Amino acid sequence: MSIFQSLNREQKEAIGLLQIGTFLEYFDLMLYIHMAVLLNDLFFPKADLHTASLLAAIAFCSTYVLRPFGALLFGYIGDNVGRKTTVILTTTMMAISCMIMANLPTYAEIGISAAWIVTICRMIQGLSSLGEIMGAEIYVTEITKPPYQYPAVSFISVASTVGSVSAVGVAALTTHFGFNWRVAFWIGACIAIVGSVARTRLRETPEFLQSKKIRKEYLRQNTHKGKKVFKEKAQPSWKEKTLS
Repeated sequence: MSIFQSLNREQKEAIGLLQIGTFLEYFDLMLYIHMAVLLNDLFFPKADLHTASLLAAIAFCSTYVLRPFGALLFGYIGDNVGRKTTVILTTTMMAISCMIMANLPTYAEIGISAAWIVTICRMIQGLSSLGEIMGAEIYVTEITKPPYQYPAVSFISVASTVGSVSAVGVAALTTHFGFNWRVAFWIGACIAIVGSVARTRLRETPEFLQSKKIRKEYLRQNTHKGKKVFKEKAQPSWKEKTLS
């Protein structure tokens, strides 16, 4: 029996939406990297080679330097706000950064501001990329059960790999044949927006809702207990009453 026959319609839809989003995340993330030779000449100063090299290195490396911080940020959001919110937010961040880069004037038009804006966009992409794949994998983990859980989660990793490879192909076509590089970013941004909107159809995972309910009840009980203890301590003891 195949995994798809074992999953219900809601599970299949959720996995499909998460795969599409992860594909787009890594397509957009890797697109800049594979087109760096072309884009660095457009967004970084040519006169000062040392400055240009430094800024290009910052834009290139900041994506990966900030990935652990993205894991911390979206891990907190995922555990306290929701899994659904995490995957929608990461896709939206990637879409916005791609839209900005697709319309960003070059260094020749606005000067050093172009370099800094590109760097900030790359930082946003770095933050969202790891939160995306981890959030999607956790979501799939919580809506499926073993043994079908394992291949279902692996589909997310496969989608990220396919997205990265697709970015190589688009970048190769763009740089080799001289296509307009902005079109590639616009395609990624537009599909990411569609993916973000489509992900609003996802439901929060039952496991997260249950854990949130348990946490809320625990806090309520402990708050009530704390108030009771505080009230008892505030009342004078029989010794204090006798002395008074």
